[in-house]
Amino acid sequence: MKVLVTGATGYIGKRIIPLLLEQGHTVVCAVRGKLRTEQRYETEQNITVVEADFLAPETLQNIPKDIDAAYYLIHSMSNSISKFQQMENDCAVNFKNYIEQTNTKQVIYLSGITNDTKLSSHLLSRKNVENVLQSKAYSLTVFKAGIIVGSGSSSFEIIRDLVEKLPVMIAPKWLRTKTQPIGIRDVLSFLTKALGNKKVYNTSYDIFGPEILDYRQMLLRFAAIRKLKRTIITVPVMTPKLSSYWLYFVTSTTYKLARTLVNSMGVEIIGKPSDINNILGIEPMTYEEAVKFAFIKIKQNSIVSSWKDSFASSRQRKRISSKYINVPKYGCFKDIKDRKVLDEQRTFDKICAIGGENGWYYGTTLWKIRGYLDKLVGGIGLRRGRTNKTTIKTGDALDFWRVLLADNENKRLLLFAEMKLPGEAWLEFRVAKGKVYQRAVFRPRGLAGRLYWYSVLPFHGFIFNGMINKLAKA
Repeated sequence: MKVLVTGATGYIGKRIIPLLLEQGHTVVCAVRGKLRTEQRYETEQNITVVEADFLAPETLQNIPKDIDAAYYLIHSMSNSISKFQQMENDCAVNFKNYIEQTNTKQVIYLSGITNDTKLSSHLLSRKNVENVLQSKAYSLTVFKAGIIVGSGSSSFEIIRDLVEKLPVMIAPKWLRTKTQPIGIRDVLSFLTKALGNKKVYNTSYDIFGPEILDYRQMLLRFAAIRKLKRTIITVPVMTPKLSSYWLYFVTSTTYKLARTLVNSMGVEIIGKPSDINNILGIEPMTYEEAVKFAFIKIKQNSIVSSWKDSFASSRQRKRISSKYINVPKYGCFKDIKDRKVLDEQRTFDKICAIGGENGWYYGTTLWKIRGYLDKLVGGIGLRRGRTNKTTIKTGDALDFWRVLLADNENKRLLLFAEMKLPGEAWLEFRVAKGKVYQRAVFRPRGLAGRLYWYSVLPFHGFIFNGMINKLAKA
């Protein structure tokens, strides 16, 4: 079958594509910018990458008409708190209007469990999208999942942050809200086994694990698996805004995502029983099994995708999807350095391992202070780290940077700053002709931008000199 995957660079999309290829399908990946896709896709015979933005209907013509089925994996919960419902609605409408013009026989949509009488705006939006996607031109299959547990998932990483950072937690009362977590492996099994299966055409199913747990139990079980003793004290009064700040400062989540999650965590996510497990031959694993599988992937350094790689704003999405990425030459402040190296490949390998747990090789304390300052003013700080300790790809999040280009062949790494700045900043590394080149470029915005550059200039001289010296010794 020829299968369209939307949200192909997202948490689920990145994981389902290899499975579809293994099953012998031809895959069409719809992405906002080809620069974000896996480099190995360029050599894959059964995969095509097309640029399509579902908020811009005119770009959907790039999607071929001869597709047989499509996965709808688009959501906007990391975007604007006030506008994400409209964005999700518009995406769904544009998707449906175009897909009805193709040969598509089945659309598979991954949604959230929406059985509670009082739904959050996030879950209401997911329910609305399901209604929008209904069509007489194709069959719709909907799977509604609760908390997804897997390496790199937002739920898993937030729980991990809380458990590993806080011996004692003073937490809001929503920790008593019940849910039915499900492992990422099981979610992918439902999605792939439903493809082309007429038994699940025009149906909607809740998918969930075998246990009903509240968030407090999930935290304590997670701690037990990690062999950590944790105490949780719930308080009756903690406003959603305060709860969001609590998650924001303690975990690696963004404030926008924290607000969305907090609003949803007050809603019970209990699935309705059905015969879908028997139809598709799936027996979902327990919460403990899902957590243990996640840590196997972490220990193997083989996390396929992470929610942290999603974009923080439309400005960053637009920049990464640009056809050409050119660092500006005029109206900018620059710090350019180079050093001789003995082993070009080893030097570039060390560049590609920069950030996250590996650190920035010099002035670690200053980098951490910069991260804390960024977080205090509502930025992302250093909390995102990196998905893989040794390899890096275009589109990845790297602490408070975004990878605009990771070119292994030409030994070039280009980063764009996503911290709060009165301007725009790039950091570039390149290895060629026996030298390592390091270039920092800052395009200021108004007087504040110029004052910022001169205020940090002494620290830049200290950090950037030390960093390139360390790289040159690789």
